[in-house]
Amino acid sequence: MPQPDDTRTGIIRRAPTGPIPPIAEGQTTHIPPLEDVPTGLIRRAEPMAVPARAPAVIDISTGRTAVAASAVSIISGWATAVVATDLITGWWRTDRLFCVAVGFLTLLFAGTTISGVILLLLRRSVGRYLVTFGAVVALMTFGSVFLAGARIPWPVYLIPVLPLASLALALHSSTKRWCRVR
Repeated sequence: MPQPDDTRTGIIRRAPTGPIPPIAEGQTTHIPPLEDVPTGLIRRAEPMAVPARAPAVIDISTGRTAVAASAVSIISGWATAVVATDLITGWWRTDRLFCVAVGFLTLLFAGTTISGVILLLLRRSVGRYLVTFGAVVALMTFGSVFLAGARIPWPVYLIPVLPLASLALALHSSTKRWCRVR
């Protein structure tokens, strides 16, 4: 059986079979350090001039409208929860679907308003929108109460002023500016 010819490739051998080949004249065994090796793929960074920016306009916003929106939203949440609880306990025996709808809207209102107030006080812009969404849901809750023709005391007819006030304060331009300043 003939021996396989290992000389087909000059790069890969299984094991050294002879002496180390001599170094040709003019060839060096010195390997230059990595820093001295130039590359053609990566260019060296070149300094560049950065244009001066105009000084930032400092808007001193006290956040009074944001704090007022938060406070009115909290009071609105309390009032909406009281009215919703009263409606659910009063109508549970006669119209459970209405009670479930009011409960769902109240839960949605509470979640968006609580998170909106926290984010608004942390100066996050999304807090404004959550407070606004919560106010719209509260108005929908009161709209369902009025459409259902429920007998409610006269002060309850004044409670929708609170979500309207929190909506107006959350969308006020001063609240928007306060959320942008950090």
